[in-house]
Amino acid sequence: MDELGIGYLMFSLLIIFVVIATANTVGHGILYLLAIIFAIIALALVAGMNWADSILYPAAMKLLGISVEPAKGYHVPKSQDAIVKNVNGLFYATGYLTGNVFAYRFKQESIGEDEDQQMADAPERWERTVMNIKFPFKFHIISAGREVQKVRDELEGKRSYQEYQLSRLMQSNSSNEMAVTDIQRKIRTLQTQIDRIAQGEKPIASLMYVETSAVGVSEKAAVDLLSEQLRELQVSLSVLDLQMSRIVGRELYTIFRFNFAVPLTESSIASEFDRQG
Repeated sequence: MDELGIGYLMFSLLIIFVVIATANTVGHGILYLLAIIFAIIALALVAGMNWADSILYPAAMKLLGISVEPAKGYHVPKSQDAIVKNVNGLFYATGYLTGNVFAYRFKQESIGEDEDQQMADAPERWERTVMNIKFPFKFHIISAGREVQKVRDELEGKRSYQEYQLSRLMQSNSSNEMAVTDIQRKIRTLQTQIDRIAQGEKPIASLMYVETSAVGVSEKAAVDLLSEQLRELQVSLSVLDLQMSRIVGRELYTIFRFNFAVPLTESSIASEFDRQG
């Protein structure tokens, strides 16, 4: 969620708390109960939209048939999966895929012995993959260095919490073997991340995404061709261990804005970094 979204969220929560605080001024009859019930329902809806707006936002746009204009001459169709521009009767549709190449490495349970060889082979693997793609695409990387001690403290805190959860689970009479295994895996993963930092690896927040465009004589034709190209990119680039999924809804608008201005601080894009790992 960006700063504007956080502002709207805080404003909504403030109104709800004001309703709750002033509800007793109408007495303790049916109006008081209705006010409290309304506030509780509104609070649940606001909280739900905070965590699930990537699902609710595109669904609402599709249901209401609303198109969004992220910039002059561009619009997001009600399908919420492309940016479309009409140029002299030809429609250009642009879409995006997440493509974080580093997330899987930093989430491994152990440091692989062949990582140097994998990095050495990466350029050749990239060339073999790209040569089979018959249309242009762009691979974007936005990076920001993170404070080493802050990241290490966060990881050690998460590890301590998982160790506490494991201790409670082991002491209970009805310990679930699958749950124990899952927590142990999380602890090993966190420890591996801590070990990487201890060995001198610098934590870097990286947001990576793939962009491509398609053209058609109608908006539908352009968007359909764009979907085919994005599916082909997903298949072709999957051999590089990329975490690829199509960007839709509010994230589409956020990514589109990066064409005009890159975020100035890591905190301004923290939610996107966290989402990609």
